[in-house]
Amino acid sequence: MKEKIQSFGRFLSGMVMPNIGAFIAWGLLTALFIDTGWLPNAQLSSIVGPMLTYVLPILIAYQGGKMVGGPRGAVMGAIMTIGVICGTEYTMFMGAMIAGPLAGWVIKKFDKAVEGKIPSGFEMLVNNFSVGILGLLLAILGYYVIGPFMGGVLAFLNAGVAVLVNNNILPLVSVFVEPAKVLFLNNAINHGIFTPLGAEQVASAGKSIFYMIETNPGAGTGVLLAYWLFSKDKVTKDSAPGALIVHLLGGIHEIYFPYVLMNPLLLLATIGGSVAAMIFNTLFKLGLAGPPSPGSIIAYVGMAPKGSTFMVLLSAVVAAAVSFVIAAPIVRLSNGKQSLADSTEKMKEMKAEAKGVAVSEVKTAADNLTAVAAEDVKKIVFACDAGMGSSAMGATVLRKKLTDVGRTDIEVQHASVSEIPADAQIVVTHQELSARARKSAPNARLITISNFMAAPEYDSLAQELKL
Repeated sequence: MKEKIQSFGRFLSGMVMPNIGAFIAWGLLTALFIDTGWLPNAQLSSIVGPMLTYVLPILIAYQGGKMVGGPRGAVMGAIMTIGVICGTEYTMFMGAMIAGPLAGWVIKKFDKAVEGKIPSGFEMLVNNFSVGILGLLLAILGYYVIGPFMGGVLAFLNAGVAVLVNNNILPLVSVFVEPAKVLFLNNAINHGIFTPLGAEQVASAGKSIFYMIETNPGAGTGVLLAYWLFSKDKVTKDSAPGALIVHLLGGIHEIYFPYVLMNPLLLLATIGGSVAAMIFNTLFKLGLAGPPSPGSIIAYVGMAPKGSTFMVLLSAVVAAAVSFVIAAPIVRLSNGKQSLADSTEKMKEMKAEAKGVAVSEVKTAADNLTAVAAEDVKKIVFACDAGMGSSAMGATVLRKKLTDVGRTDIEVQHASVSEIPADAQIVVTHQELSARARKSAPNARLITISNFMAAPEYDSLAQELKL
């Protein structure tokens, strides 16, 4: 079930994440040039509306159509979404998330149906007119059906949001968000849900509190500080400062997830920190002008509207302080016998025992699955959920390890766990993503880690591939 939820969430966020740069550009336009912005400018502020109404939804639909139906699906998604946009008064991010994949699926099915049946010389004619005619029909469908339907859905959601905000219960959302984050649903939640909802709020108010829920780096900061100061396991203690820098300044939140998974009681700390920050944000009516991506404190504060920079920064401080106060005694009272590596091995053993298989048999089967001689290894892929944050960092660390042992001939790439290149010989990923990695790259050797910063698997792999 968790894998299915991750895959669905990954699909939703996959339509938004490649376009985050456009969202940031729009957020900066809003923060700078609207009437209440840092540099009010009536001419430049006129860009904000069309970009929100047309450009961003069409980019989402284009990406969604491409994910399902390739380049032709991308064009179909864009055509259909124009109909959806014009069929309602609401900003159609969610409508685009439906229209893009649906249009891509339609053209994919059409292409499959006519494959091998088109007379020679008529291929281009059929290809162009099929997109034109089917795109027109879907645009009409979008105008009369999907646009009005999604407008009703958004009216209902907006009413629900108003209830949460007016009754000061929005902070309770963090009770569900924080556990979901450490199961690597952070991108799905942030970019698949909060980014579209936040854009609706920004359109009317110039800022949105939804951009501050998942992205606040304070909760993770408190946990990492507690490990740095009080952990009894030396490896974990020594890795925490580096993880803290990457998390807080680099904005790669996935790096603190293993620390929480190692001691699930620490969810109380992240939930407490996030709830405290959201209460603070609600009381002072704070919000951001655009999505801070990645969730670095720099991006977080950088998206603050004019006049609220200090308060937005204080929001992260509140989250970190409350998280640290809760996490510190939990870390101090832990026996210190279980390290990150130990917890990984223990989890593997428990899974094996539950299936009635000896651990040694599991390891042997995994080692023999796709054995490749060291001299023949030419491509390693480090995979994470989105393929941008922790995987890029992990690939850099692993590349340096391989360079140190003289293996500069090995290409080390980073990718989304759902889009691992077919020619990958070795795949490195977090243990929570192993099932998706195996499905995405069934013929590659899979190496799982539990700590992005201090994984002993990096050194072991480098030594194994040394010639």
